[in-house]
Amino acid sequence: MPYFDAASAAPLHPVTRQALLASLDEGWADPARLYREGRRARLLLDAAREAAAEAVGCRPDELAFTSSGTTAVHSGIAGALAGRRRAGRHLVVSAVEHSSVLHSADTHRAAGGTVTEVPVDRAGAAGAEAYAAALREDTALACLQSANHEVGTVQPVAEVAQACREAGVPLLVDAAQSLAWGPVEGAWSLLTGSAHKWGGPSGVGLLVVRKGTRFAPQGPADERESGRAPGFPDLPAIVAAAASLRAVRAEAAAEAARLRELTERIRARVPELVPDVEVVGDPERRLPHLVTFSCLYVDGESLLHALDRAGYSVSSGSSCTSSTLTPSHVLKAMGVLSEGNVRVSLPPGTAAGDVEGFLRVLPEAVAAVRAQLGAPAAAPRAVPRGDELVVDALGRRCPVPVIELSKVIGDVPLGGTVRVLSDDEAARLDVPAWCEMRGQEYVGEEPAERGAAYVVRRLV
Repeated sequence: MPYFDAASAAPLHPVTRQALLASLDEGWADPARLYREGRRARLLLDAAREAAAEAVGCRPDELAFTSSGTTAVHSGIAGALAGRRRAGRHLVVSAVEHSSVLHSADTHRAAGGTVTEVPVDRAGAAGAEAYAAALREDTALACLQSANHEVGTVQPVAEVAQACREAGVPLLVDAAQSLAWGPVEGAWSLLTGSAHKWGGPSGVGLLVVRKGTRFAPQGPADERESGRAPGFPDLPAIVAAAASLRAVRAEAAAEAARLRELTERIRARVPELVPDVEVVGDPERRLPHLVTFSCLYVDGESLLHALDRAGYSVSSGSSCTSSTLTPSHVLKAMGVLSEGNVRVSLPPGTAAGDVEGFLRVLPEAVAAVRAQLGAPAAAPRAVPRGDELVVDALGRRCPVPVIELSKVIGDVPLGGTVRVLSDDEAARLDVPAWCEMRGQEYVGEEPAERGAAYVVRRLV
């Protein structure tokens, strides 16, 4: 069964398994002890740190191993903010950061700090000029991912890092999605990563703090990992993580070229095979293995189940697949279509035949879901009001509000409007996206007794 969700967790690299099994016999003792078994464990830990530091592009004594990438992010942000408390309590993040960064920002805000979210363009990229404008005299820290986890867009880290350096503000880079493909360029100050993103074992993260960066570890003091990651280290997993990072880097150039050709094939052929599709993310400055597209009139959860039954494991940022019933914050910040969203992230070794198979089953899966949603139990209630129709989609989840809008837009004269009543958060994103795809005018959002009214003017 082809697995196309490497952005969530990459399959274990063969070197991971080998290193893990080998180190179980040698790396069980406490590396802080001076007896023979402890010294042997210490040698393994030091070798793993040196290998990981070489791959990251930092000094070994700047790198600490944590229990996860999320822990690395939380510890890195908290420690950097605490170390720079005298400078101020202002934090800058992009609107498309990983949830671990945004949750840390929420915690900082709740504790009395201030947070600025830098917007992104329709491709999902944050501008260096926008970051520079967001920096203030009281800015303690800025955060920017190296590449987006949902749409693959590579961020201008080097340019943002330069702007931060000129302002005297440290930059923390969440490099979880990109470390497998190469080191992060630029004068960043802190960096985090997660082993299960590059084919290493789960439960190992990286936190790098450059020399000269003010950093105050939070929580009870612990002598391990420079006080930045308390607790006994999972040494076999750390060894396997470092070994696998070195291994994937050795294969990165060739594999990136091969996978980029496959994702280019998906980007080009999906709009040809499936009508009403928006491919999102930067077409050039993107990760080589990741492509995301959204399908009009499709329930994301139903589509993922259909693809799973056909043998393909993919992910989604649609609100229909979320327990919160809200669209992905990344797609929302980009202003692109969220319904029927599919993220394909190919693991190393993916065969071209598997991609061709996916392209064969996708049109039928989308058509089947659209057919199910095209015949709702109750017909849409469209109430004429002069040159305006009012569509009541209250209580109905995505993509039904947009489906019902598409059914009645032709019933109003050119220049007439359709007012869509919806209490589904996704409609705020999907109605404007539908208008752009269909050449209609999105007039705007108006308050309603329940939810909101989304007004669309017919142009064609």
